[in-house]
Amino acid sequence: MFGTHFYHEKIRKSVSIFGRLFNNLYVIRKDASGGVLNQLKVPLAYAPRMKYLERIRQNTDLDTDTKVAIKLPRMSFEITSFSYDNTRQLTKVSSFKTLGATPQKRQKFYSPVPYNINFDLNIYAKNQDDALQIVEQILPTFNPQYTLTIKPFADDYPNFKEDIPIIIQGLTFSDDFEGALESRRTIIYTLSFEMKVSFYGPITQSTVIREATAKLFDINAGAGLDSDIYLERLTVTPDPTSIIGLPDSDFGFDTTIVLAQDSS
Repeated sequence: MFGTHFYHEKIRKSVSIFGRLFNNLYVIRKDASGGVLNQLKVPLAYAPRMKYLERIRQNTDLDTDTKVAIKLPRMSFEITSFSYDNTRQLTKVSSFKTLGATPQKRQKFYSPVPYNINFDLNIYAKNQDDALQIVEQILPTFNPQYTLTIKPFADDYPNFKEDIPIIIQGLTFSDDFEGALESRRTIIYTLSFEMKVSFYGPITQSTVIREATAKLFDINAGAGLDSDIYLERLTVTPDPTSIIGLPDSDFGFDTTIVLAQDSS
């Protein structure tokens, strides 16, 4: 069963498209009269929250500690969990087909397996106004979800597209304002999201069926209780037999019937 290598980079693509949602946010600082002092693009990286907190807290004492701490504001995101979503499971034998490498071939893949990927987006700031600017640029987009469209098989199925909903689950806030005045303050907003992703199996190839044969029997018509009488054989082929069989081809079929007494 296992051993057929395939890799659609679905998790990697999911992380990439999630990060691209938040990679163009800005913080604008103004003076008392409303004039713009500066505009700062908020950096974004894939990293655990605790790693960033350690970097931020490297310069906890502004009087005695000379190490350079990380600059704020800044954002980071990470995957927190995976979970199977049985509400989106389709019939497992359903498949999607398209042309293969040659006209005589077809390639297909079966129904995907649905999973939910949970992300946490962390916003770090040293003052409330910076943090609130970032939060208010994000929240109106999710009502409560935002849907992205991707091409999961850009090479094999360039016209096949998939919608991926991203649903906001909640928002938490923390502020370590307690401590000495010379200690560094860190404000953290954490937004939780759920991305609905589908994982596809390998893409397989098969030859186009060019002949179908069926044998007809009269059940239990023989002398014995379990004996069947063979009546005829039906063979169906495309007309003409040399047809390639493109998806939009308009052709007929030839049906050949061979009775039992004629085949003996």
